Amino acid sequence: MTGRNIAELGIVPTVRHSDYIGPWLVLLEDDARAIFRAASQAGKAADYSLAFRAGEGEEKGAGQ
Repeated sequence: MTGRNIAELGIVPTVRHSDYIGPWLVLLEDDARAIFRAASQAGKAADYSLAFRAGEGEEKGAGQ
């Protein structure tokens, strides 16, 4: 999700970088591919969220 997409959804980033990166470093020491899985899931979440803004997601999420 780009900064523009985040703004479109009205999300205000509040990440404190030092607090955010520490757990990632620990995770990546154990699993070098974790970042790729996380990026894939983040992309899917972004697409899902943006679909609601465009009016597409209402039908897809209705039966779930």
